[in-house]
Amino acid sequence: MAKTGRKTAKSRPDFNILIVAQAGRLSYEALLFAATLRQSDPDFGGRLIIAEPQPSDRWPNDPRIKPHIREALEALGAEIVSFENRHFGHDYPNGNKIEALLAMPEGEPFVFFDTDTVITGKLSEVAFDFDRPSASMKREGTWPKVELYGPGYGETWKSLYDKFGLDYDASLDLSHPDEYWQRYMYFNAGWFFGTCPRTFGQRFLDYALAIRDDRPDTLVCQELFPWLDQIALPLVISSFGGGRPGTELDGLDGDVTCHWRILPLAYAREDDSVIDTIETAAAPNKIKKVLKEYDPMKRMIFQGRGQKVRALFDRDALPRREQKIRNQIKREGFWMR
Repeated sequence: MAKTGRKTAKSRPDFNILIVAQAGRLSYEALLFAATLRQSDPDFGGRLIIAEPQPSDRWPNDPRIKPHIREALEALGAEIVSFENRHFGHDYPNGNKIEALLAMPEGEPFVFFDTDTVITGKLSEVAFDFDRPSASMKREGTWPKVELYGPGYGETWKSLYDKFGLDYDASLDLSHPDEYWQRYMYFNAGWFFGTCPRTFGQRFLDYALAIRDDRPDTLVCQELFPWLDQIALPLVISSFGGGRPGTELDGLDGDVTCHWRILPLAYAREDDSVIDTIETAAAPNKIKKVLKEYDPMKRMIFQGRGQKVRALFDRDALPRREQKIRNQIKREGFWMR
């Protein structure tokens, strides 16, 4: 298992955590996130800020968190901050993470996490260098989809770097061959960080809208959704002088955080320590009674279905492709989300 990058006495200032939650699944995931943070890192001194979209014509239903879940989050020390969707919303909820940044405290270093994440170690001891932003490398080659006679990876990514006046060559990982997807900087937007959320968020918004509304010719045949945030993110990080994460961040997606994504998948493939963290954090009655409202958590965590999924797999010999894991879970009737 990856080891945590540890801070030195003056390695970084305090920072805030941002997650985005709204009515439904994300609010229950946010509660589990908050519970694992307080359990795994009780000394964390920053603010846990939960950004909540407000009702507007961009949402068919009220997206606000239900009052009793809000109360449970606040009991764990979370601060709930409202934000408006001016450009995204129900049609592209991934855009929430972009617009939510603009509601964060200006000038205060931040780390964003997707709600389907749990904290399993001392996040306060990770040696973030906020002057060099980075993001999660726990990803697959989902974008671009290269056509036989279309532009390749290099031409596609270079057109985006050129569009924003960025150094394309500096973004390349030359340990991978030309036209292999990992040569080109591409992140999972499940976590990322920077020095100022508003500056970062404004550039993220500007780049995302420019790609959506005025894409380079090389992107004409490319699907932008749901990948838009992940297309823009490496460009934003490059523009602030950042890049791929160094070894000091190994604890993220390692022994400090886990982006579990979907509970049946988590039970199938994550380490025992992750499952123990989830089940222990969910156990107190005040947490349990809320989480049980969400059927996948009720079935997987509290009624033992997750352990049945876990028994189906050897974690030392998992299928390489996620789809094979999904298919086996579905065949056994345990798939839920």
